[in-house]
Amino acid sequence: MSTKKRALLSVSNKDGLAGFAKELVELGFELVSTGGTKKTIEEAGIPVLSISEITEFPEIMDGRVKTLHPSVHGGLLAKRKNEDHMKQLEELDIHTIDLVAVNLYPFKETIAKPDVTEADAIENVDIGGPTMLRSAAKSFQDVAVVVDPSDYDSVISGLKAGELSYEARRKLAAKVFRHTANYDAMIAEYFSTLTEETYPETYSVTYEKVQSLRYGENPHQTASFYQKANYEGASLANAKQLNGKELSYNNIQDANAALEVVLEFDQPAAVAMKHMNPCGVGTGEKIADAYQKAYEGDPMSIFGGIVALNREVDEETAVKLKEIFLEIIIAPSFSQEALDILTKKKNLRLLEVTMKKPEAQTHKLTSVQGGLLVQDTDQGSLSDVELEVATDREPTEQELEDLALGWKVVKHVKSNAIVVAKSDHTLGVGAGQMNRVGAAKIALEQAGEKAKGAILASDAFFPMPDTVETAAQAGISAIIQPGGSKRDQDSIDACNEHGIAMVFTKMRHFKH
Repeated sequence: MSTKKRALLSVSNKDGLAGFAKELVELGFELVSTGGTKKTIEEAGIPVLSISEITEFPEIMDGRVKTLHPSVHGGLLAKRKNEDHMKQLEELDIHTIDLVAVNLYPFKETIAKPDVTEADAIENVDIGGPTMLRSAAKSFQDVAVVVDPSDYDSVISGLKAGELSYEARRKLAAKVFRHTANYDAMIAEYFSTLTEETYPETYSVTYEKVQSLRYGENPHQTASFYQKANYEGASLANAKQLNGKELSYNNIQDANAALEVVLEFDQPAAVAMKHMNPCGVGTGEKIADAYQKAYEGDPMSIFGGIVALNREVDEETAVKLKEIFLEIIIAPSFSQEALDILTKKKNLRLLEVTMKKPEAQTHKLTSVQGGLLVQDTDQGSLSDVELEVATDREPTEQELEDLALGWKVVKHVKSNAIVVAKSDHTLGVGAGQMNRVGAAKIALEQAGEKAKGAILASDAFFPMPDTVETAAQAGISAIIQPGGSKRDQDSIDACNEHGIAMVFTKMRHFKH
């Protein structure tokens, strides 16, 4: 049996392949390869054996079976310091394989195609590749295993220096196991979706790193940002940054919250966000008007905040945005005139984000100590319910429009949540309070005199009529809430007494 080192190369990503193969040959490696990989190496004028030459068995079933053979896996899994293993290799004339470079069939890219069929997806489930990678990674003490072309240069440098260190080999193996786990998780998710198993017995998720962050919520916490593979809806992970500093952990959290609110609206809308709660939301005939209304909703809290808009930022809007200090502006696009104005603020982050809403129900993941909570995202809206007018007086058409806006916004406010709104924009927001009347008092105090004739939206029912009484004192004319309390009638009676119209949605919007 030859003592020459052997490398097995079988990659779908051919980037850097020829150069890597050439370097390996110059280092004394004998190359073995398959299919398109072998063809690429041969076209570069580099000697290479076919897999069939070492297995003495042809590729069969259109290449489905080619590397699943003892001559491959024996050469990978044999422990070099185990005399019995090495004796068996010699008796069976199996050559050790000292380096493996494999990356897998493009399953992620295949299922991302809009016209992909189940048959196409199945054909792109790699079997031999993950098996070789796992065998090589299991034997990392003896086998160098490379799954990422970006590691080619460091592997060659290490080999030229003598031998790859134990630490380098183990690091490469760790990347392999992450890679195959990611690959299997995507396949599992795809088939679970086909079989409509929303909450299976095991829940595997996989995300790919976008960037390392300077720190987390606070400087003593570390953090990174990851994205879901093939996610095509509106997402900060898919954003194009046109200006400004690097995003922080808190920036991403707040920007995502702003994006979720602005996606509620079809008409031109603007959202001002601060600490994961909207402080101002406005709509209008044009985006400049919508922003002005959002700004007027809370001119103090918007300072240092984040603004999301669902229309292109034009020159008129950019002039208004430039007047105050903002951390981030999110929009589907920016006109050149707007960019000329806003990029003068070198630290102002401008993010171009598609406003495409998710097409299907997606999951929201929340970590707890030692566990994970999984639920559908809250996509409930007034179009899903039939409003019930609970009071003697019915809301006017204008009040109904204002109630609809308040309901869209209160859904995104931390519970207990109250929103006061009128004439296409919010006037006050009460968020995250331990009792509902406390949230109402904050929102109504923020609205001040503007609360007269405004509406009030509540994310959950009123356990007592005290919130209605507080709203009546401020001049609220209509209320929207889920209803469902044992004491609903007390709140209805209080509304009737003060001439307030109240509608029940029969849908709660807690946000913890």
